Amino acid sequence: MISQTKGILWKSAMALSFVMLSFMIAPLGFALTLEDAISLSLKNLPAYQAVLKRVQSSEALYKASYGPYLPSVDVGGSQQWHDTSTSNYDVTNGDASVSLTLFDGFRREANRNIAKYNLGTDQEELRKSRLQVDFDVKVSFYTAVATREIFDHRKKQLENAKTDFDVAEGRHRFGVAKLSDVLQASVRLEQAKFNLIQAEGNVIKALSELSSLIGKRFDEPYEVEGTLEAPKTAPEEKVLADLVLQRPEIRQFEYAVKRAESTRTLSYSPFYPTISASAVYSRTGETDTAYSFQDRAALLTASWNIFELGKFYRAKSAIIDVGISEDNLRETERQLLLDLRRNYENFLTAAKNVDVADTQLKQAQQNYDQAFGEYKIGKGDILSVVVAEGLLQTAREQSTTSRLNLILSRALLERNAGLESLENVKAPVRP
Repeated sequence: MISQTKGILWKSAMALSFVMLSFMIAPLGFALTLEDAISLSLKNLPAYQAVLKRVQSSEALYKASYGPYLPSVDVGGSQQWHDTSTSNYDVTNGDASVSLTLFDGFRREANRNIAKYNLGTDQEELRKSRLQVDFDVKVSFYTAVATREIFDHRKKQLENAKTDFDVAEGRHRFGVAKLSDVLQASVRLEQAKFNLIQAEGNVIKALSELSSLIGKRFDEPYEVEGTLEAPKTAPEEKVLADLVLQRPEIRQFEYAVKRAESTRTLSYSPFYPTISASAVYSRTGETDTAYSFQDRAALLTASWNIFELGKFYRAKSAIIDVGISEDNLRETERQLLLDLRRNYENFLTAAKNVDVADTQLKQAQQNYDQAFGEYKIGKGDILSVVVAEGLLQTAREQSTTSRLNLILSRALLERNAGLESLENVKAPVRP
């Protein structure tokens, strides 16, 4: 009687737990797809928005670099009030000037190019940030799908363990099984309960991470709508290698080389004269005497530094910086191609593991069914059933994990190649 009461209480508690978890992750009219998650993340993720604003700032600075090519117009004026022992009078001064730099030793051109390359670097940073957002969302999204699937597996595990326990308890009640059978089945049942609680926590944590990326409240319920199915083929590695060399990091270092070359040009500008032209108009008048003076002038100015020690060493430093930027570019190419090699092999391994895990799951299911059937009719022992049930659960989770690894390794290849999807590559594929 006590055993039956405990069983009823346990079933009620587990049912309540399932209801609570279902409420937390139920759709309630909101099913989140991967495309929705990426779109929300691009809209709400502060890190991405910061990079986007940085591009806008660099674009404004690039437009400002055209300023030295245009005339500069200045106006000024003053009003003076004089009170002397003999008279009171006011003096009004006004002037306007227009100046234009005719030649500055290529300083304007170098600064404009530097601003252009800074803009290009920030635009590539935005593209790199977009690729990172895609990858992070894919990892969180499919991890959430996988943890939910593992939660379902562990519910099945609990059902199997409960069935094993019920059979062992029933056989013991009729005197055809030892008490140790019941105890072993009971231990496995408690372990299944523990595993289910852990799986529940993993689902909530995975959804919390995804919620943080897409800008949702942690307590806002929704359901991820997706599967762990992914193609087991990818474009040839040499095709992806060509794409890797077009990644944002490569483009950024190419801009760094060009920026260093422009800085070298800028360091040469002090060796040239600076020539400018200006026109000035000024007017001065007194109110009491009706005195008025006007002046118009045109000026052509040239200046040339003959010697200043620092400019020689600044030019030498700029030349060295060009070589440093070129070395950094080659090192980045080397590292990215190495990452592609490793990740491509990881993808091929993950694709093979999916088939092996599926085969193992089928065998584990047959093994458990056989062991349970034999024990049920008195031809087997409970230890074989418990071990077979444990192997079945491991195979279930391994099947889910292998498919998750395939998707994540594929997502990593997409990030390596700078693509949103490998399906966009029209090239031969390797199984």
